[in-house]
Amino acid sequence: MSEQYSHLTGGPAVPLPPSRGREEPRKPRGKGFRKVVLWTAGIGTAVVIGAGAVGVATNGSTSASTADPRPAPTASNPFSDSDPSNDPNYQPSGSGDSVSAANNSGVSEDPAPAQPTVSQEQALESAQGYLDMGTGFSRAGLIDQLHSSAGEGFPMADAKWAVNHTHANWNHQAVLSAKGHLDMGGFSRASLIDQLSSSAGEGFTVAQATYAANQVGL
Repeated sequence: MSEQYSHLTGGPAVPLPPSRGREEPRKPRGKGFRKVVLWTAGIGTAVVIGAGAVGVATNGSTSASTADPRPAPTASNPFSDSDPSNDPNYQPSGSGDSVSAANNSGVSEDPAPAQPTVSQEQALESAQGYLDMGTGFSRAGLIDQLHSSAGEGFPMADAKWAVNHTHANWNHQAVLSAKGHLDMGGFSRASLIDQLSSSAGEGFTVAQATYAANQVGL
């Protein structure tokens, strides 16, 4: 055959390769092959879906344990996983203080003042009588007058109680005493202040004696 077509190519004859013979046609793949492929693909898909579900479940359980710090309900505490207000022992914040305040509301009342004794009432009446004379008594001089054995002889505690309850204005009493001394005559400013503030004199404080001297014009 090569010699037969050599005149067409214009060159020497090229031998053709030996024939491989007639190839058998490929057989079409049947249903069994398709089943194997589909089964393999199904296993792969199931593995992927299963892995994703495990990841979601793991993340979900981690988020749930982080987001909900409440302990799981137990037999001794069946309300731990529900609204705490459903617990019969639950009390809102501050309710204990308000309950205590309500319980103590009737206990905070001041007790009634003690009634004065008969001796105190008599000492107060005597002290008020001395002040009404208008001659001027200092606090110390009036207490001494009520307590002294040369005076009224009341107990010291009763004498002090009576003088405190006269609510006298001691500056005004000093002025009354200063006027009485000036009526007798012969007092300078210094001597009047000394007479009014001396313990051997009237017993006013220096501030009260100075106030009185200013008021009488010295």
